[in-house]
Amino acid sequence: MKVAIYCRVSRTDQNLANQVNPLTEYCKRMGYEFEIFTEKESTRKTRPVQWGLYNRLLRKEFDGLIIYKFDRWARSTKELIEHMERLVEKGVLVYSYTENLDLNSSMGKAMLTIISAFAQLERDIIRERTMAGLDRARAQGKKLGRPRKGKERPKPPIDKVAELYLKGHSIRDMAKELGSTKYWIEWSLKEMKENPNKVGAPFREGVFNPK
Repeated sequence: MKVAIYCRVSRTDQNLANQVNPLTEYCKRMGYEFEIFTEKESTRKTRPVQWGLYNRLLRKEFDGLIIYKFDRWARSTKELIEHMERLVEKGVLVYSYTENLDLNSSMGKAMLTIISAFAQLERDIIRERTMAGLDRARAQGKKLGRPRKGKERPKPPIDKVAELYLKGHSIRDMAKELGSTKYWIEWSLKEMKENPNKVGAPFREGVFNPK
């Protein structure tokens, strides 16, 4: 079995060896063939290594994904649930070393369902608080909405954003090269991740295939 090891350092733990060493030892014990992928905290907004690996996993270039901890893969519960559910549906083995949890097992699937339920509850609570805050602002006569800052730059082609993203370009560089703004680049990346089937010709079955 060929698996991918993914490690991402955080601000509090910049030592990749703390993740790489136990994961490689685990793979050796299990008899897995493995390839290591690492990501630095400075790329946390775009995480091109993670995004590229995710698409390779969907294409079944690896049989499994081994991570040190679930929060090393995704910074939001929403993204974690979406990615993990999709990988499990594709038959990809997903194992978290710290949680000692195999998402393909009965217990793992049950835990994923519980995490998903709490994530939905969290989103509902945030939505309710947001609406309550807007109602209070309206009652106080405050103007809502984003203030205009001169002429808006155009929204870039999402396919071009995806192409530059997978090449490791920063949000600022993408905005400059495409003649757009950081706001539209971030919006495009969010749309690309949440709706991969709607973002253009280079995407097939939710997987980005660079030309």
